[in-house]
Amino acid sequence: MSGKTLAEKLLSEKSGTDARAGDYVEADVDVAMAHDITGPLAFQTFDEVTGDDGELFAPDRTVFTIDHHAPADGVQAANNHNAVREFAAKHGAHQFDVGDGICHAVLVEEGFVGPGDLVIGADSHSTTYGGIGAFGTGVGSTDLGTALATGELWFRVPKTLRFEVEGDLGDGVYAKDLILRFIGDVGFDGCTYMAAEYAGSTIESLPIHERLVLSNMAIEMGGKTGLVAPDERTESYLERQTGNDVDLADAFVSDDDADYEAVYSYDAADLAPQVSKPSNPENAVDVTEVAGTEVDQLFVGTCTNGRYEDIKIVADILEGETIAPNVRLVVVPASKSVYQHMLQTGVFQTLTDAGAVIQSAGCGPCAGYHQGVLGDGDVCLATANRNFPGREGSMESSVYLSSPATVGASALYGEITDPREVETKRYDDTVFAEVRP
Repeated sequence: MSGKTLAEKLLSEKSGTDARAGDYVEADVDVAMAHDITGPLAFQTFDEVTGDDGELFAPDRTVFTIDHHAPADGVQAANNHNAVREFAAKHGAHQFDVGDGICHAVLVEEGFVGPGDLVIGADSHSTTYGGIGAFGTGVGSTDLGTALATGELWFRVPKTLRFEVEGDLGDGVYAKDLILRFIGDVGFDGCTYMAAEYAGSTIESLPIHERLVLSNMAIEMGGKTGLVAPDERTESYLERQTGNDVDLADAFVSDDDADYEAVYSYDAADLAPQVSKPSNPENAVDVTEVAGTEVDQLFVGTCTNGRYEDIKIVADILEGETIAPNVRLVVVPASKSVYQHMLQTGVFQTLTDAGAVIQSAGCGPCAGYHQGVLGDGDVCLATANRNFPGREGSMESSVYLSSPATVGASALYGEITDPREVETKRYDDTVFAEVRP
C-alpha cells in the first residue's frame, strides 16, 4: 500500500483510524470558530442540541469574532454582535470584538492554532490555517453548532492535489501570484473537496505570512483544505508569535510514495505577477495582459493580504508619493495588532500622506457590506480573494484581484501596473515580530 498524504495523516490522527482518501471518519476537533454572520445560527443549533444548560466541548478552544459587519452597519448587524457577545460570555468562550480583527488573522496571531490541529470555522476561508500545518476547513453553521457541543465532526478524507514550485521567485512575484496561477490552471472547481498541498523549494522559502495566502485561497479552487508541511520556519514563527516553545520533531509530512490525484509542477523563474479578471478568480492572466486598465478604487486588506507585511509592501511603493488623481485607496488591516504596528513603524503616516483611507481592523468591503463598497460601473483592483459579480458592492461593478505589490504600483498610476516597473521589497516574518509590543 502506498504512503499517506499530509491530509490523510492529519485525519488519521484525529480519528484514531488508518484513514485513506475516500474514507468517512469521525474526528476530534481541536479548535472551533464562528463570527458575527455565522455565529447566531450556530448558537441556535447548539441550543437545540444541548438544551438550556448545554456546555461547550472546550470553551478555551472556542473562538468567536465580530469582524464582517464591524463596526455595525445596521440594526441587524448590531443585534448579531450582541448575540455573539452574550453567547460567548454565557459559555466562557474567547470573544474578539469590533476592531480586534478578522477571525483568520486573530486565531493565528493569538496562538489558538498549531501544526497538526483540526480547526473548523463557520467561514469558508478557514482553510487559512493549513499555512502552519493545521487541517483547517470551513463548515456550515449547523455543523459548527453541533460540534460546539460534541467536539467531533465527520469528514470524508479528501484526495490531494499537489502543487510543487522550485527555484527563486522573480522581482514583484509573491505567494498571491502563485495561488492565482494555480487557480487559473485547475479552475474554480478543479480541487473540489480535495486537499491542496503546496511543496517544493519555493514554498519552503516562503515566510509564514505568504504560506497563509496559499492556504487561504485553496477554497477558491474548491479545496477542502490547503496544506503546507510545517518546518523550522513554522516553529520559529510560532515561538515568536506566542512566546511559547514549539517542538515540531513529530510533525506530519507527506510520505514520498503518497498517492496524489495530480501533481502540478512549476519553475519559479517562469512565473509572472498575476491578475484575476472579473468575475471569477480562475480568470488569472499575467499582469501584462491587463496593464493599462483604468481603476476607480484600490483595496488592500482581507484575510488574504491584510497582514502587516502586505501593507508595508504597499507603503514602500508609495513612500514620498501620492496616489493618482481620481482614484481611492482603501486600506483595512487584518487585525488590531497590524493596525498598531502600522502606527508604530510609520506605515500609517506614509499611507495617509499618500492619500489612502485607513479603516479599523476587520473585513472591510471584501464581502460588499460597508467601508468602501463599489458603485455601478466602478472598477477595483483588490488584494481580496473573490471577485464575483457584486462581491464588493454593485452587481455592475468590476473587481480584479492581485498581490499587494501590484495594487501599490497601480495606485501610483491609476491603472493596473506591472509591479516590476517599480521597486518592490519582500519581507520575512521577522518584520512583524520585531514591532510586536
